[in-house]
Amino acid sequence: MKLINGWRRVLCRAWSVRLMLLAALLSSAEVALSFMGDIIEPGRLALLSALSTSGAFVARILAQKDFEDGT
Repeated sequence: MKLINGWRRVLCRAWSVRLMLLAALLSSAEVALSFMGDIIEPGRLALLSALSTSGAFVARILAQKDFEDGT
């Protein structure tokens, strides 16, 4: 496995990375909230996580204007 050129820049600026991080945070929040009670409807965070993961997929395959080579 080999890292892409400019991987640090991609990690900081790519929308796909940001959206995957959001999905991870939402999934973690869903687990944490299950121990705290019914603050948010069950499944709401799972839906938001699925939407952000889908957005990350789309963002990953689209060329992003901040990157010259499309990564």
